[in-house]
Amino acid sequence: MPQTFWQGRSVFVTGAGGFLGGWLVKSLLHEGADVTVLVRDHNPESLLARDGLLARTTVVRGCLADLPLLQHCLAERSIQTVFHLAAQPLVGVAMANPVGTLQTNVEGTWNLLEAARRTGVGQTVLASSLKAYGERTEMPYRETHPLEGRHPYDVSKSCADLIAAMYAASYRMPVAIVRCANLFGGGDLNFSRTIPGVIRATLAGERFRIRSDGKSVRDFLYAKDATRSYLLVAESLDRNPELAGEAFNFSLSTPLSVVETVASVLALMGRPDLEPVIENQASGEAREQYLCNDKAHSILGWQPLYGMDQALRETIDWYTEYFAGRRMSPGAEASGTTTPRQEAVPAP
Repeated sequence: MPQTFWQGRSVFVTGAGGFLGGWLVKSLLHEGADVTVLVRDHNPESLLARDGLLARTTVVRGCLADLPLLQHCLAERSIQTVFHLAAQPLVGVAMANPVGTLQTNVEGTWNLLEAARRTGVGQTVLASSLKAYGERTEMPYRETHPLEGRHPYDVSKSCADLIAAMYAASYRMPVAIVRCANLFGGGDLNFSRTIPGVIRATLAGERFRIRSDGKSVRDFLYAKDATRSYLLVAESLDRNPELAGEAFNFSLSTPLSVVETVASVLALMGRPDLEPVIENQASGEAREQYLCNDKAHSILGWQPLYGMDQALRETIDWYTEYFAGRRMSPGAEASGTTTPRQEAVPAP
């Protein structure tokens, strides 16, 4: 088997205990990378733990507030590539705790980038979000659009992106930014999100409750395609240093309303009879948010490998197996008190 770019490469991943972080670590290990992960708390429900990935990585206990720790780790491990995924990712939590969100998402980003600058890391890829664009009426979002976050979570992502661009421009650091559409796939235990939420409800034989009017439109991306995008950006940045400071959108470019998304899941699960309950409560979310991925296609040669139906089938299979292996029904778990953590690294 020919050696790949990642074979034996020393890689550092923050946010490895999160949903996407677990998929990324799995891909890196499959490619033969030497992976170090930054983790504060052990979460036995994370993909990192459930899939036995911790034993195959070097684990550093700590958080993004500790700049000396970050710098020591990057230097001691001779890290060549950094993937910065750690964040406070929940919009509702950001509204309730803006300071904590800004500390994690903004201060945490500059700490990591400063550590990378001081140690001469080869490439740093920053996980951003379509939320960095703020709320615009012009769709789809393109990388040329200004970053106009107004609410706490959106602002935290706008600021982090600008900080990354600053390090690229001022210090010639090889930093690039990835902005993905709404991610989904096995391992996402935040059941307030539409796709895992409707799958759990359907497995329990219950009707999924849509809090809004169901007409909000979003774009999606399967976790496996998202991990491919991160690897591709790092590889491209290594080949072409001129990409430093650039941001890239990744999505399926097939926007769907909440109602359409739920209907797709119900059809694939053979339960179209479980029509959702539309509560039609007021929502502060933007009516439409979706991305254009033309730049990633033209510059990086990227395109998704998974269409929506195929990705949803694999996702449904994952949750079906997940709940079958637990000693409670999906509905019983819904009434429990445990709230899964979304990231391994909390507010500094």
